[in-house]
Amino acid sequence: MLDVSDDVRAEIGDEEADRLLAGDNAPGAYDCTSCRTPGNTEQERTSTVLFVGQETAVLAFAHATCVPSQVVAVSEDQLRGAVRSITGEDTAQPAAEASYAPPVPAAAHAATSYFPGPAAPAPAPSPAPVPSPVSPAAGSHASAPSGHAPAPQQAVLGVTSGVVLVGQEACAALVVEPTAPIIRPGSIGHGDEFLQLLSEQGFAPVVDLGRPPAPNPGWSVLLAMGRLHAVLMPAPGGGRPVAWWQAHSPMPLSEGWRSAVGRSQKVLVYAAAAGTIGTQPREDQLRAALDRAAARGALVGASMPLAGT
Repeated sequence: MLDVSDDVRAEIGDEEADRLLAGDNAPGAYDCTSCRTPGNTEQERTSTVLFVGQETAVLAFAHATCVPSQVVAVSEDQLRGAVRSITGEDTAQPAAEASYAPPVPAAAHAATSYFPGPAAPAPAPSPAPVPSPVSPAAGSHASAPSGHAPAPQQAVLGVTSGVVLVGQEACAALVVEPTAPIIRPGSIGHGDEFLQLLSEQGFAPVVDLGRPPAPNPGWSVLLAMGRLHAVLMPAPGGGRPVAWWQAHSPMPLSEGWRSAVGRSQKVLVYAAAAGTIGTQPREDQLRAALDRAAARGALVGASMPLAGT
């Protein structure tokens, strides 16, 4: 009961695709690459999902009700992380990531996505594009001694996952907050322009968390092996989406979060300026912080589908 899309067939070849459809190379039992719950190719419709890196590719399987058969372009580092998830090599998580696993409901994670300024230090690996039509990068200023121009520094985006009640529906949410103020590339000012940059890319002000934010066309959330890999945005020149935010390592998600996204097939992404939300260890505290930010007009958001849906 496998579904092999034309894109997947083109990548793996007709012969391999036909073998899969005939059941020769089908896995039988599997863990869904999207919701991470068990599935079986002999008992339910299953999508083939091909993750393609710069040098290698990995074929995974997902419930057809979770995601369609598709080709997903990822970085080589992301692909290696997916392979480790499949083979079970990353079951021992670093101490710094211990708080991401259940039963802690809200999980925070740093990202390789940042906003380097024009004179910023050499960037970390895999920088993500900044949502600005002016330049592919933005920056933050550190304080400097009197009489000296502030030195640009990298501002890392922190991401927190949690389940947020919107109306009567429990929704999977991500909250993005930079570690320092964000300025527009080339700007001589010192104000935080993070929310303005996002607004220019389709994020809308959030004034009431009782209603979900509107969709932002072209943006999506990339999950693989039940973990968060990236938030994708449209490529400036068209073509495949590119990573706006990308995790250093795949970010574990709670079972409740995965269940919520499995039901709705969407993620609510909220963003706030540095220092607005802070670290919130519980989902009720996260919701309270979001409510306060919305009341002050300091919150923007967008509803995003899973990548490829």
